[in-house]
Order: sequence, then structure tokens, then C-alpha cells
Amino acid sequence: MPEFLLANICAVTPDDTLQNAALWIKDGKIFRLLPDGELPPQAQQLPRTDGKGAFAVPGFIDLHIHGYAGHGPEQGTPEALWAMSEELAKHGVAAFCPTLYCGKPREMETLLKNLAPAFGKEKGARIIGFHLEGPFISPKKPGVMKPEDISPADLDAFKRLYEAADGKIAAMTLAPELPGIEAVITFCKEHGILPQAGHTNATYDEFLLGAARGVTHATHLFNAMSPFNQRAPGASGAVLMHPGISCEIIADGVHVHPDIVSFLRTVKPVENIVVVTDALLPTGQQSGPFIANGEEVVFEGGVWRGKADGVIAGSALTMARGLKNLLDFGYTLPQAARCTSSNAARLTGLTHRGRIEDGAEADITLLNKDFQPQAVFIGGEQI
Repeated sequence: MPEFLLANICAVTPDDTLQNAALWIKDGKIFRLLPDGELPPQAQQLPRTDGKGAFAVPGFIDLHIHGYAGHGPEQGTPEALWAMSEELAKHGVAAFCPTLYCGKPREMETLLKNLAPAFGKEKGARIIGFHLEGPFISPKKPGVMKPEDISPADLDAFKRLYEAADGKIAAMTLAPELPGIEAVITFCKEHGILPQAGHTNATYDEFLLGAARGVTHATHLFNAMSPFNQRAPGASGAVLMHPGISCEIIADGVHVHPDIVSFLRTVKPVENIVVVTDALLPTGQQSGPFIANGEEVVFEGGVWRGKADGVIAGSALTMARGLKNLLDFGYTLPQAARCTSSNAARLTGLTHRGRIEDGAEADITLLNKDFQPQAVFIGGEQI
């Protein structure tokens, strides 16, 4: 594994930006973060990669993404995930959770069995684990999920999904108000799976009961969940009013108004805000037809919409664009970097990723002055 110096960068740490910095990369990790002009003799002898003044942020981590550049888990092959991995790395993503749509449990089992062999063989962004967006969600908040695919909470069915995935499930979106869901939540907590509340019509009290059981993370806040009301705070209100509940946010400025994204950091610690793309498979695809979850979609008004009905079908966001949007919405660059990498790493137990600091994995994305990705290093190797 190469040992080298990534020099002439502006390093973005969790709390600061360090101009004229250098990163000493050794054994796939950040061995030292140093001022570029104060290098020890040993570092001066290393091969030098010129960062050309770029911002060095932790490699992006996307915990909720359905596909990219025409590749995604719905295609049901390891090759689709490998292609997705390589395409995402080109755009600064170091790790991701391929996200499965809600489906009938037996159909999801088959899909997971077919996809599981992809793990460990990807050449771009690392696959953290699957994110299952269902099937145990509320039929009253399906979003674009097909109502016929929604199932009652069933621990045995979930165990079969877990086995089909060879244990490689990282996150599970569920509705915390469903009868019987407590057993599924407990299984998630016992097996290192992040349970998150989404596609939920929970009342305020039902949501807080779910949080007490361990569901302290929310899927795409405000979207497909019971709204905030002065007499019925709902799921949205519970997330807003309880700082310890973390949440995904689709920071495209369409799914959630920019001023609300900005407001969020006034009521919640920045470390509990996680930018996700929730991007659909045709995002980044150069030509049509554009198909997502078996339906044709069109790009209109900054999002994907169903061609047949014009209803929002999903996001076309990238993580780099999400970071830039946060800056436009008033976040500082260190805050935006935490929301697009560090926070996701912490929630999924990636304790050595998502940070620009000594000892961290050398997952680094270089951004130009317009915050567009120029290069990505994953485990110290340039992709």
C-alpha cells in the first residue's frame, strides 16, 4: 500500500479548516495531519501528490441511495452494485448503502440473495450494507412505494431477509407504530442494524415510544411521515423537538425547503443531521429511458417525477451537490462535511472513517473552489 504525502490542501476537520496543510498517508490511513511548511525530514522524502489548493473533506458516505448512473440494486446483480460503486467514487463517495425499495418479503429475499455476493469485491465506493426501506411501513404513508408490497411487522420474515442478505443489512426503515414491530427493532439492535423511522404515520407519543425502544434515527425527515401540527406534533414534530433523535435530510432544496434545512441546525446538534441523496437509479444517467422501481420517470423541477402522473418519485441529488447546498443554506464547511460523512460513519459504526484526522482511514475527497469533486482516495488509494 503506497505511502505518500497529499500536500497543498485545505484540510476540513470536524471543527475547522486548515489552510496550507498536508496529509501523510501510510498503510491506508491518515498517519499525520501537518502544516505543509513544517514537514519533518521523513515526510519531506515521501512521494508528493499535489492537491492544488483543493478542499480535502472526508469521503462522502450516503446511507440512502437507490441507484446511480443507470445502476442499482433493483437490477438484482452483483455487477449492478459494482458499477454503482465505481460511478459513485468518481463523484466523491467513499461508502454507501444500496437501498432496496419496499417489496413483498419473498421477492426481497431473492433480491438480497442475488446481491449479497457483491460485498468485498467492489472497486470504488465501499458497500457498507443494505438499507431496506420496508416492507414494514405504514400503508398510510407509502410515498412512492407500491401499497401491495407493504407488509405487517413480522420478525420471522425479517430473519429470513437477514439470512438472505448474509447478515449484510446496515439499516432498516420501519414504521414504529406498527403492531409487533418491537421484536423487529430488538433484532436490529442485537445485530448491529440501524433501525430508522420512516414511511410512518406515528403519533407524537407513538414515535417517542419507538425512540425509547431504540429507533432514534429518522428516514428522510418530513417526507412520508406524519407532519408537525400545533395540536398533533406527529413524527416530524418528535424529531424536531428531541435533539437526541438524528435524521436523514434530502438537501436538494425541493424535498425540504432550504430555510427549513437551515432551521434544523438551530434545534438539533449538527452531528445528528445526516445528508442523504435518496437518489434514483437514473440519476447521472446520460440518456433515457429513465426507469426507477419499474416505472418511467422524467427529470422536472429538480427531482424525478412519474411520467404518468407527475408525482415526485425521488431525488436526483449527489452528495457533492448536497454539501454545496448546505453551504448555500448557511452551514459552515466543517458542519457540511460532518453532515455528508462523519455523522453517517458514526451511526453505522464506521468508527475510523468520516474524519480528516490522525489515525482515520484515508477516505478523502478533494473539492475545487466550486466544491466539485476533483479526486477521491479510498483507503489511501486514488480511485
